[in-house]
Amino acid sequence: MAHPKRRSSNSRTGKRRTHWKLKAVNTTACPNCGSTRIPHRVCGNCGYYNGREVIEGEGI
Repeated sequence: MAHPKRRSSNSRTGKRRTHWKLKAVNTTACPNCGSTRIPHRVCGNCGYYNGREVIEGEGI
């Protein structure tokens, strides 16, 4: 089995891992109550999705 001849430096490791970052979560405004929510998910504030109440929420 082949082994590395030299230890890879921290800067080289960091250059390889530059694309490992997290992406920001995309959010939209709920058309029913106006709070922010993740697209294609039930609103956690009012419980509405696609114009109808899916989960019994606290209300507006």
